[in-house]
This record gives sequence, structure tokens and C-alpha cells, in this order.
Amino acid sequence: MLQATDLSKSYGSQLLLDHISFNINSRERVGLIGRNGHGKTTLFRIIAGVEDPDTGTISLPKNYKVGYLEQHLKFTQDTVLKEACLGLRPEHKEDFWRAEKMLSGLGFAGADMNRHPGEFSGGFQVRIQLAKVIAGEPNLLLLDEPTNYLDIVSIRWLERFLIDWKHELILITHDRSFMDKVCSHTMVIHRRKVRKIEGSTEKLYDQIIKEEEMYEKTRQNDEKRQKEIETFISRFRAKARLGGLVQSRVKMLEKKEKMDKLEKIKSLEFSFRAAPESAKWTVEAQNLSFSYSGKKPFLIEKLNILVDSQDRIGIIGKNGKGKSTLIKLFAGILQPSGGETKTHPNVKIGYFGQTNIDQLHPLNTVEEEIVSAHPERNYQEARNIAGSMLFEGDAALKKVSVLSGGEKSRVLLGKLLVSPSHLLLLDEPTNHLDMQSCDSLIAAIDSFEGAVMIVTHNEMYLSALVNRLIVFDNGRVFVYEGGYSDFLKDVGWQEEADLKNKDLSENSWKAQKKARAELVQEKSRVLKPLENQIKEIEKEITRMETGLHQDHQELINASTKSDGPEIARLAKKSYQDQAKINTLYEELTSITEQYEKEAERFIG
Repeated sequence: MLQATDLSKSYGSQLLLDHISFNINSRERVGLIGRNGHGKTTLFRIIAGVEDPDTGTISLPKNYKVGYLEQHLKFTQDTVLKEACLGLRPEHKEDFWRAEKMLSGLGFAGADMNRHPGEFSGGFQVRIQLAKVIAGEPNLLLLDEPTNYLDIVSIRWLERFLIDWKHELILITHDRSFMDKVCSHTMVIHRRKVRKIEGSTEKLYDQIIKEEEMYEKTRQNDEKRQKEIETFISRFRAKARLGGLVQSRVKMLEKKEKMDKLEKIKSLEFSFRAAPESAKWTVEAQNLSFSYSGKKPFLIEKLNILVDSQDRIGIIGKNGKGKSTLIKLFAGILQPSGGETKTHPNVKIGYFGQTNIDQLHPLNTVEEEIVSAHPERNYQEARNIAGSMLFEGDAALKKVSVLSGGEKSRVLLGKLLVSPSHLLLLDEPTNHLDMQSCDSLIAAIDSFEGAVMIVTHNEMYLSALVNRLIVFDNGRVFVYEGGYSDFLKDVGWQEEADLKNKDLSENSWKAQKKARAELVQEKSRVLKPLENQIKEIEKEITRMETGLHQDHQELINASTKSDGPEIARLAKKSYQDQAKINTLYEELTSITEQYEKEAERFIG
């Protein structure tokens, strides 16, 4: 359905895409992977028509629409409904019910439609943007890091939604498990080229590794063979009787294309340093309560937990419920409103928080910022750590003020690496990192010899790392003694349980069977009259809008002629006709909503 041919794109001397070609076929869901800065978002912008390629073309079928959910959320309207209506196709720009229907399907209540988008959590803001994109009925959906603003419950919802998506999809995300569950194909931007296969990210990376290993062996063999031929030529050039053999080998070398050595692609190198003299426990919460006002209702209330020296604790829950606040309480950045937190006197804490990016000194270089975390370390050690964070050579002398959000996150991680710790407090450390960097970070956390408390929405990391959980759900916070998989099986999320119980109560097998038999009989009787009413109203609206347009033209002519009586007559008639049209639209909306509501009974 989409054909990209010979695409190239560069910015200055940096070449991102080098004459790439690929197809996205009907109903394929494609995960787009690659290192940060290698061109994923640029490719999205080219497909969406936001940017032009230096060479090549994007070919789409006639009337094929691309819906693009950008990484950064931007709202321009003062209500949720108005914002979603911006995505409607031109021919449907007055059909606000289409946007309202989409918002309802995404969990917005009727009272939410007139609220400002900024009043909602990040997860629901993504849903507003998604409703806006989907309301335009796209054939291809482009999603650039949609999980960045979502909490774990919203990610699970989006996962189910995309699995049911019936059209084409291209997805960028650093969440490997999310991508592999949602996508049927994987495509990578690697060495400025594109590769696409059917299957998972692991399958594609394994294939690339094997091919590059084979390439390198072939290159080494060719290099060895070339040296042998050059030695033969040098040795026997002066031998007249071997002149033919020498010349044939000279021609062989001239014809043979040289295989260049593959450019080394740098990876983040994590290794957290455990401080010596560890204690049996690190921190403890006793009846811990907190609210920013200092009074009830508390964000955290009467939490009790003792964190052992080897614990791996995941802090999970919806956004805005207190996860980052709890991390700050253990880090000593915030003070409890009730109860207390205790830190073992010998314990050293390493803290990573997204808000700490704002505390980086803009005039410091990368290496100066790393040294500031542990002044006893010298600049050579700081330079080595900067290199492991992909700030090699002179890049370590970059000022913090010129760094991107992802680069600043790497500086924060570098500051954490330089200081030995007994306990790591990590608040969403994988944000702004690409998939390979996330894997390196998680491996480093897994091998760290101290304790870890981590806020993350990535279910794969939770399943792989943690042995205990602090859960924020259903208005309370509690400790679950076990891993994430056991939590889902034994407890689960309240919101999902409510939906499941609702489905079970309303859609039992016998009730479905009986209801379907009744609905088949009622379908024609109920829906046909509503369909006829909708068609008649739409026909009448079209007729009146055509007449209104003609009246407007006549009104312009009368104004030109300064014909007062005619102007008054036409203005009055236009006002009355517009009022009738508005009434018809209200009636159409009401009947359409009734139709949609009734039609839902016949689905399936």
C-alpha cells in the first residue's frame, strides 16, 4: 500500500538515509527500530509529507490517508472535542459526532468533551491525539514513541487497541516487548540502509549479526587472498615465462571490488559500581504518608516496607499517583507528612530522576558535570565514563546547554556511574534511550550487586528484574511480595478487572446466544427506519446549505448595489435558514447516536 523508492536524506554532512527502498503492504503492522539519531523520526516525517527527501519518492494509492501521531504532544484548541475534530477529513469537518464517538471509545466520558486537553494526564493526552488521528480515518497509522507519556495501564490498553487495528501501522518505540506483541513485521535503519522482515526484533537483529559476521569473514579472506596475489605478482613479475600468470592476477586485482571494513557502531556501556561494606538492609518506610499540602487526602498513606541489600523492587501504577514522589522520599529530597523513612547509616544512595535534567549546570561540559558528582575522581576517569555514555573525544567537552533531552539523560547516568552506591533509586531511566541502550541499562541493573528500586512502565523489564513490587492502584499503595507476572495472575489491575467483570456479567455465553437471536430479528426493524431518517435529514441539510450558499452570493450582490430592502430580506432568510440547519444537525446527531447505540447490539 506504501512504496518508498530510492529515498535519501542528509543534514549537512550527516547522511541518515542512503538510497533506501521498501514496501508496507496491506494490514502490515511494522515496528521501526534503529539507534537514536539514525533517522527513524526523519523517515516518519518524510512518509507523512512533513519533510521532503533529498532523493526518491513515496508512492501511495489514490485517496490513501496517513495519520501521524508525533512524539511531542501539541494542543491548539480549548476543549477535548474541538481538538479531536481537527483530525476530521474536509468532507466531514462538521460531523463532530465522529470525533466524539472516537473519544468515547477511548475512555472519555460525555462530561470530558468540553474540558481542556491540558487538564488530563499524559496517558489521556496521548488518547486525545490518537482520537484526532484516527477520526481522520487513516489508512496508515504512524506512531512515534506513543508509550513515552503513558503509564503501565494505558500501555496495556494501547497494546490491545493496536493488536485490533485493521489497517497499516508503523510504530517507533524503545519498548521491545510492546513492539513484538503489536507488530507483525520489523524494519530497521542500520548503516543508513533499511531492512524489513516478518517477525520480531530479536529475529531481525540475529539475522543482521549473522550477516555481518559472514561479511567480516569474507572480507578477511578476501584481504588474505589479495595479499597472496600481491606477493605472487611481486615475486614473479620479472619471470618472463610466468608473465601470463602475473598479468592475469594483476587484472584479477583490478576487477575485484574492495570490501570496506564495517564501521563500528558504538553502544552504551553500563556498569554500576557497588559501594563496599554493604548492610543487611538499605532503607525502610514506617507508616509512611505524604501529601504536597501536608494534609489529607494523602498521595501515599501508611506504607511499610524494609528494603534488603539485594532487593529488586518495581514501583508501578498509573501516572500522577505518587511513584516519583515515593522515590524522592527515599532519596531524601522530600520529607514525609506522616510516619518516617530511615536510611541505614552506612548506605550510599544513587538517584536518577527525570526532573534532575533541569538541575544540570548549563555552562558545564559533560566531563565537568560528571566530575561534579564525585570530585575525588579525576578528569581522565570522567572522560572514560563520558566515552561509555557515547560522548567520545571532544564530545565530552560539549556544554550541557546544547545537549538534547536524550543526551542529558546520558549525562545523568554518567554521574550515577561515577559514584559507588548500595541502593539505586531509578525513576524511568529508559526514557530517551533507544532499544539497544535500554537493553544495556537493564543488563547493568541486573548485574549490580546492591539493591534497586525502579519506576518503569516496561512490562518486560519488570518481569525480568524485580522480585517485589510497590503498587499504586485503585486509590491505595501496597507492597506485593512477588514478581510482576505473579502480580498480574494473583492481583491484576483494578481497571482491567472492572472491565472484565463487566464483560462477564453482560456477555455470558447463554445471554449472548439469546441476545443474538433476538438482535437478528430486530436489526431490520430497528435500524432501517433510523437509516432512512438519517438519509432524509442529510438530504435536507444538503439542499438547505446549497440554498444558503446561493443566498450568500445574492447578499454579496445586493451589498454591492447597496440594495437595503434586499439585504434585509436575504439576511433575515439566511438567519432563519441557518437556524433550521443547526436544528437539523442537532437532530442528525441525536438520531445518529441512537443509530450507533442500537447498531452496537448487532456487532458480531
